[in-house]
Amino acid sequence: MKITHITTKEKWEEARTKGYYDHESIEKEGFIHCSSPQQVLKVANKLYKGQEKLLLLLIEESMVKSNIIWEDLYNLNELYPHIYGVINIEAVINTYDFKPREDGSFQLPSELRDNKD
Repeated sequence: MKITHITTKEKWEEARTKGYYDHESIEKEGFIHCSSPQQVLKVANKLYKGQEKLLLLLIEESMVKSNIIWEDLYNLNELYPHIYGVINIEAVINTYDFKPREDGSFQLPSELRDNKD
């Protein structure tokens, strides 16, 4: 199954140099927030509206070495994937420039719009 994570281009370049992606949320909450491709627009439009220089990471869940737990920690009546540890670089199977539209909202890259995997 594919999952997604929103990050900055700078943070992704740093991860490629190190060989793994980490996030400050590991220290604060114990995990990296992710979402399914079907959920990511809700997250993007709520938390990142209008932000520039973002990337959307497409991650193959089965390739992630850290533990992934799908859970509803915020009583949203929806399970989100949380990665309890770093993301090994080879699990990121694609990256997409994630630019806001003129109104600041986001849309999925065309390759992900109809992908149900």
